[in-house]
Amino acid sequence: MVKNLTVGNPVKQILLFTLPLYLSNLFQQSYNIVDTLIVGRTIGIDSLAAVGSTGSINFLVLGFINGFGIGASVITSQRFGAGDTEGVKKSFAATIVISAGIAVFMTIISALSVRPLLEFLHTPPEILESAYSYIVIIFLGIPTAMFFNLFANVMRAVGDSRTPLYFLAVAFVLKIVLNFTFILIFRTGLGGVAFATIIAQFTSGFLCLIFLVRKMPVLKISLNDFYFTPGEISKHLKLALPVGFQMSIIAIGSITVTYALNLIGTTAVAAFAAASKIDVLAYLILFSFGGAMTIYSAQNYGAKKFDRIRKGIANISVIACIYCIIIALIFYFSGNVIPGLFLGNESLETLSMARTYLVTCSMFYVFLALLFIIRQSLIGMGDSVTPTIAGIMELVMRIFAAIVLGNAIGFTGICFSNPLAWFGALIPLVIAFFIRMKKLKE
Repeated sequence: MVKNLTVGNPVKQILLFTLPLYLSNLFQQSYNIVDTLIVGRTIGIDSLAAVGSTGSINFLVLGFINGFGIGASVITSQRFGAGDTEGVKKSFAATIVISAGIAVFMTIISALSVRPLLEFLHTPPEILESAYSYIVIIFLGIPTAMFFNLFANVMRAVGDSRTPLYFLAVAFVLKIVLNFTFILIFRTGLGGVAFATIIAQFTSGFLCLIFLVRKMPVLKISLNDFYFTPGEISKHLKLALPVGFQMSIIAIGSITVTYALNLIGTTAVAAFAAASKIDVLAYLILFSFGGAMTIYSAQNYGAKKFDRIRKGIANISVIACIYCIIIALIFYFSGNVIPGLFLGNESLETLSMARTYLVTCSMFYVFLALLFIIRQSLIGMGDSVTPTIAGIMELVMRIFAAIVLGNAIGFTGICFSNPLAWFGALIPLVIAFFIRMKKLKE
């Protein structure tokens, strides 16, 4: 339900908001894992490869949509913190309008460009058609992804991170059932897997809409709320577009890393792929802290409680850094045990490379924690410029490590692509954060 994050103990409020957000992110990560498991065990290895080959393109497009939704809801959250109920409704209405426009635009562009992108990435000819048929259906379902993100993000903007979690869990179970139904009963192949994703997304979005209308008066809008000036639209776009592009920039960096790995060989690709999945699960809580700080900072910025923002950032950073140290120690002293859970009976070389990745990245998780917390806090305070600069820095550093260090020292050099990217992005963020805090204090 609606929750005001401008009162109460900052740490308690942030942690209570973060937990449902973390579980929601875990469900969303599990979407891809479920597809991988079900497709690999029911359709076959070629279909599994086809799904895997679309990962970077999928991240490029859907990452933009997710980032766009987060940025668009910041204004709503700021106005909620300021107690501006009418402004909240106007902001929600403006977000609906721009989300609809972006959904249509992205659907057309993505559907038309997906085949050239697959060919550009040298997708093997034997899986090209399967990959295309799968991802083009996913992209035709962009409006359903935007549909859920719109309502989930606006609910979180007013402090409710639990309700989107419940409906995401329903969608997760529905997706599993539909996957098996389409594949085993209707024999629809990868097309059925894609349609299952779209139906699940639409269902979760529709449930959010029903709950929002019936249980959240602060977000119950009328036709009058859609009468706003062009300035209202531009104000939301100034935050939403940069945050969306930031996610796409990260995806481009990932594509570069994939290219560098392909030059080394299949062992490196397998090790990196498995270690990346473990890596994401390890830092997902840090990502969730960042999401919570977006809403916490936005509400308190709207309420002009700037000292409270500073206190929340400081306290949650300490907690996040302690977590990072614990995870780094676990990865270091567990040897090949954790990679072995994902790689099974692969060669010792593959296991060793996966462990190298995990140890290298986890040693610098503190950078990643501060990156998420500071970047998302700045976004919550309405700063879209600095996070964009940070995203460009992250891209440059990741490409440098993947190409230059990858050629110089091989797989280990590529493993440093993440830590260097985090460090590069953190520099402008820290500078901008201290400047902004100083101005707010004055």
